[in-house]
Amino acid sequence: MPAPSRKPARPAPELLAPAGSPEAFRAAVAAGADAVYLSGKRFGARKYAANFSDGEIEEAVRYAHIHGVKVYVTVNTLIHDRELSGVLEYLIWLYATGVDAVLVQDIGLAMLAREMVPGLVLHASTQMTIHNAAGVQWAAEHGFSRVVLARELAHEEVAAIADATRESGIGLEIFIHGALCYGYSGQCLLSSVLGGRSGNRGMCAQPCRKPWTLVSGTVDDYGRPAGMREVPGRDRYLLSPKDLCTYRDLPDLLQLPVASLKIEGRMKSPEYVAIVVSTYRRAIDAILAGSWEPSADAERDLLLAFNRGFTRGYLFHDRHDALMGREAPDNRGLCIGRVLRFDRAQSRAVIRLDSPVVPEPGDGLVIMHPDQPGETGFALNTVPEQRRGETLIRVPRPVAAGSLVYLTSSRKLDARVRQMLAKPAPDLLRSLPVDLNVSVSRADGTISICGSIARPDGVAVEVPFDTDLVLQPAESKPLSAEMIAHQLEKTGGTPFMVRDLTLDYDGDRFAPIAEINRIRREFFALAEDRLIASYRPPIDEVRRIQHRWQDEAVRYAGRNNGAQGAAGSRALRIGICVDTMAAVQEAAACGADRIYFEPDLAVKPKACGGEETFLTPGPVLGEALAICQGCGIPLVWKLPKITHDRYLATALTALPALASSGLAGCMIDTFSAAQAVKEVCRDAPLFGFLGLNIFNHASVTASGPSFSLVTLSPELSRDEISLLGAMLASRGSTAEYAVVVQGAGDVMVTADCTKRTGSTCAQEARMIDGSRRFFGIRDENGQIFSLHAENGCRTRIRSAQELCLIGHLPALSAVGVSEIIIDARCRPARYVRAMCRDYRKAAAQSQTGTAVTYRNALPKSLMGEIEEIAIGSLTQGHFLRRLKE
Repeated sequence: MPAPSRKPARPAPELLAPAGSPEAFRAAVAAGADAVYLSGKRFGARKYAANFSDGEIEEAVRYAHIHGVKVYVTVNTLIHDRELSGVLEYLIWLYATGVDAVLVQDIGLAMLAREMVPGLVLHASTQMTIHNAAGVQWAAEHGFSRVVLARELAHEEVAAIADATRESGIGLEIFIHGALCYGYSGQCLLSSVLGGRSGNRGMCAQPCRKPWTLVSGTVDDYGRPAGMREVPGRDRYLLSPKDLCTYRDLPDLLQLPVASLKIEGRMKSPEYVAIVVSTYRRAIDAILAGSWEPSADAERDLLLAFNRGFTRGYLFHDRHDALMGREAPDNRGLCIGRVLRFDRAQSRAVIRLDSPVVPEPGDGLVIMHPDQPGETGFALNTVPEQRRGETLIRVPRPVAAGSLVYLTSSRKLDARVRQMLAKPAPDLLRSLPVDLNVSVSRADGTISICGSIARPDGVAVEVPFDTDLVLQPAESKPLSAEMIAHQLEKTGGTPFMVRDLTLDYDGDRFAPIAEINRIRREFFALAEDRLIASYRPPIDEVRRIQHRWQDEAVRYAGRNNGAQGAAGSRALRIGICVDTMAAVQEAAACGADRIYFEPDLAVKPKACGGEETFLTPGPVLGEALAICQGCGIPLVWKLPKITHDRYLATALTALPALASSGLAGCMIDTFSAAQAVKEVCRDAPLFGFLGLNIFNHASVTASGPSFSLVTLSPELSRDEISLLGAMLASRGSTAEYAVVVQGAGDVMVTADCTKRTGSTCAQEARMIDGSRRFFGIRDENGQIFSLHAENGCRTRIRSAQELCLIGHLPALSAVGVSEIIIDARCRPARYVRAMCRDYRKAAAQSQTGTAVTYRNALPKSLMGEIEEIAIGSLTQGHFLRRLKE
């Protein structure tokens, strides 16, 4: 770690604070944030926060701008076609209000925003899963001014991405403190499949913070788990990470060429925001001054604000136990000591304090034993007794010796926070410098003031002010220049400070001091108005946008006559996604129309957590290509959902030769991967898979002509797919889109090795055992989600139920779907053979008769066979039942 006092080599990035309520917003500004991100009542990824009404957003923007603070509004959910009209109106309103940027996840919304409100600054949300240099370059080329990078990147990767994309001019944003998602943001369907509450719609129910059990067994010839048993381990919260804290790493972070350091916490209290933001603010300022040393008091404040245990995160290579808090998912507080014994006669715990913090009446305490279930939480209402180095505390119930004592709330810290919010410290709350040029007319004594406000972004806001005050010729005691300057420099109660004042005055006139004070107040009131207006777009521009929107609005309403026509029935092609050569052979033999092959190119590291390396895909894809060409079936290379630069540097080298040999294209899950493919082989056709989160017709259009096919989000219902198709048809679009109809698909991809428990790597156990092993995680309802390692320690978690839409093929054809996809990854060749055969029969049957006659004609034996070989029970997903909203 560098010396703590090392100054950064470049200007400091902004400190970006969260605000889930107006109170938290005020706390962020008072605590020294350079910018604050918040959400309205709609379209934000934290719907369970209080959030902001339109009036509260207006007030927040005003308050922030007069203190030199920026406001970013999150519109970072996926948008239904029926919502496009409303969200575009909302974006126009945000632009007119003067927000500094909008965070977006939905690629279709981003496209429409560029078309409709070109002046609106767009940031690519972390929900877009941008995790490599190509992704940042893609964002720059598609109108984004900043990218919030995936939290799974190491700081060396961040630096490399910044270096590779420097010429694009795009800014990078990284998280430095707060809660961590277990999976890659934007790629998680766990909450959606468990309870219909989608993280992509801002309604994540946080199933990662629930108890899970690691199980292991074998698999049968169809890849189904059998002989399940629990893997020994005491931890229950297998998917619960610790909270990120990089306080001690700030000198290193300030060396990174990033635009913004982001604190997570829109679900947190104003007190949390005040503590965390002020702690980082003062540390950053001290580092810039070259005088910083980490403070134990500051670290205790961070722990008391909220923590699930702290980790330096993937950013600084924490893995496994250093990253995960699997023993508990809730706030830990500050560990202050250990129970030596329990005095039953007086119901008091005898404690040895290991911290300089001594609990006081009004503090919150939790006592728990590291090896025993349960905890005792209470508010201390008596003064602890100190006796021969021991502290005696009255407790509500007996506690075991060896239990740890945690301070979870501190009355003293709460009082300090209240003081900070009531009277913000001058080193935290920004005052904007104003230069004043004041002149007193020699002819008639009128005073004129011309001010110039220096905004933090370098913009100078001019404030000319012709006062109505006339200084009269003095009869005895004229006002001196010093007296006038002294009164005009008083800025108490305003967000300004006078940096420089020049006064042109002969010193021979008089006016009451009260009048000088009056014009000063009037000037600074005008200055506030001019400052606020300087952040807003010109009124004429807003009116042009609003008039254009009035002409265009009906096109995006989603219920207008232009979108009522059917997309048109199409003959359904059958695509199948596989990941073994045996499965490729079986799919080709069974006559699939297109095969998507995702080979595992990772070379397993010698040690768990070791550096990952990759094979070139040329030989394995060449073999698969020969098989498919022998059967006249196009082969598409399916890239992994996550494609870090290390992977791309090796994998894509073979692409031009493979394309020349007849490879039909590449299937990708992110626009990052799409950009990387195009940089290597511009003519390679692209096929979009589920990770693109194609949610509306605009997203299909925004994918562009490079895509031969995109796969629609599995979170869309039949009616929503129908509307999407009708909206495309009404615009004359011929874009092709697919739907996954069968398989236990990915519900999450995580950079953690979920199989690892304690110090034992379950992957190693499989290798020692030598047999085919299955690993999964079981939820509280007994459902088992399978675990599949990829690229070293990364894990794909797949659904406990198997999607099956074989009964709805005519409906899919009717709403314009051109291809149905069977996701047979992680399943053996025998499963591939059965599914190809069954869907080939069903697809042929779907071309005759109606949807009703089709379902009646489906052989019960066919459905029975699918049920027999499926993982878990069959589900229709969200096809008939929409997400909960």
